[in-house]
Amino acid sequence: MKIAVASDDGVNTSQHFGRAPYYVVATVEDGGVVARETRVKSGHHTFAAAHMNGDYLVDARGNRGYGSVAASRHDVMAQSILDCQILICGGMGWGAYESMQSNNIKTIVTDIINLHDAIASYLSGTLTNLTDRLH
Repeated sequence: MKIAVASDDGVNTSQHFGRAPYYVVATVEDGGVVARETRVKSGHHTFAAAHMNGDYLVDARGNRGYGSVAASRHDVMAQSILDCQILICGGMGWGAYESMQSNNIKTIVTDIINLHDAIASYLSGTLTNLTDRLH
């Protein structure tokens, strides 16, 4: 199994999925981490001009990250972790959350700052999905 964690610095769990420039990917075998790697992640920095022009749609509940442009960008962000089963981050828009799920990547939103602690919490079965942190 592979677990990806969105990160700004390779150490901490990013509090905003779309802004994170990296994924730290942990390979898990027999319940333990056997390898880690850092992968470049597309995000707001990649799509900055268009993102600032407001081409992301908001749904009826006020949740952001919907529409064909947003979905396309979420798919680009997922490309480098399609081999991962789990994604952990500190926060994200509902559209991104649902896009990751549609790419068969179970997404968990957490308040655990250190990404290694977040992975350990997932592996121990104690990581809670804080969907109230979605926007």
